[in-house]
Amino acid sequence: MKSFIKYSTNSDYPIENLPYGIFSTRDKPNKRIGVAIGDEILDLSQISHLFDGPILKNNQDVFRKDYLNDFMALGRPAWLEARSKLQYLLSEDTPILQEENLRKKVFVKQESVQMHLPAKIGDYTDFYSSIHHATNVGCMFRDKNNALFPNWKYLPVGYHGRASSVVVSGTPIRRPCGQTTPIPDADPLFSPTRLMDFELEVAFFVGGPPSELGEPITAENAYDHIFGMVLMNDWSARDIQKWEYVPLGPFCAKNFGTTISPWVITMEALEPFRIPNNEQDPIPFPYLRHKDNCNFDIKLEVDIKTPNGIVTTICRSNYKYLYWTPRQQLAHHTVTGCNINPGDLMASGTISGEAVESFGSMLELCWKGTRKIQLKDGTTRKFLEDNDEVIIRGYCNGNGYRIGFGSCAGKLLPAITH
Repeated sequence: MKSFIKYSTNSDYPIENLPYGIFSTRDKPNKRIGVAIGDEILDLSQISHLFDGPILKNNQDVFRKDYLNDFMALGRPAWLEARSKLQYLLSEDTPILQEENLRKKVFVKQESVQMHLPAKIGDYTDFYSSIHHATNVGCMFRDKNNALFPNWKYLPVGYHGRASSVVVSGTPIRRPCGQTTPIPDADPLFSPTRLMDFELEVAFFVGGPPSELGEPITAENAYDHIFGMVLMNDWSARDIQKWEYVPLGPFCAKNFGTTISPWVITMEALEPFRIPNNEQDPIPFPYLRHKDNCNFDIKLEVDIKTPNGIVTTICRSNYKYLYWTPRQQLAHHTVTGCNINPGDLMASGTISGEAVESFGSMLELCWKGTRKIQLKDGTTRKFLEDNDEVIIRGYCNGNGYRIGFGSCAGKLLPAITH
């Protein structure tokens, strides 16, 4: 496919991608929906009247909102209709948006905008779906013969996170304070966390009409409730987590900040990169089974940018390492009748592969503090230091193009101790 918008073959946002996001500009501070194409953004609020298909002609107002929830709620037929229309309008063979005055009105440069959260996130759930990550953590804190808890291969383990502290890429994160036990078997202390960590994750936004309370969604039917994906950093304070974890799991160790990338990559853009699901043993219960593959070859990388500006890639992983699929995550989440809404956010949990360089957290890379991570500036890390910036990137390589997620970045600021 060719667009009249020019971009290089390694652009994250070719016409095959067309992710959705929310942006504003200095001269127009109101938030609006845009689509990334090359290094530009197409302002959908300016062209909403051009969506004249059977579904969208009566729902053009969804493109004039300052959030994506209403568009997400329309469901997959509307999403497909919008994608087809956008690819038509952006094609080099379509003159409508190429008219000089209109082009100046509807396109803005990405470098000149401020990005915002793509949706009003009502609920956020984080899963624990990487078998390599779960095994690594189990080996560290228990033993290799009992690394996984008995339930792990029967259900997608997860916890309900804090939606209010989900922030868009570029938002600084403050080192949290909390209770820790640096001396084993001694009384806890209150102090800034010493073991600040990132977690490499990919999350999906729920779409389609809200589900009814009491009505589960099976894995077979779950795909129509998955709108698209973003990168995520589930910041974690490991020493706070260790003390508070029993008996109810993550709380203050996770609720102080979760960073997501601003552009939502649709499932249609990821379709060419669908690969077979990982083998599951034992065979899941019927509500967790689905015939179609729902695994994707998404390359993932994590950089640390130190205060001197030097960048070191410390992790190269891949979405394909997940044991539990997004369909299974959503099916298990709703099996009790828990209702979901468009804009809900569901995260994968830390994504780690088998090799050390694919481990998706500092906890694993430094193996609970027993080894150091060498950085390009000559310094080392076991956990994150103040003013380190963590940058997560993701992309899929196509034939002559790539589907990029952009970056998910955040700088760690010092704790407030007064």
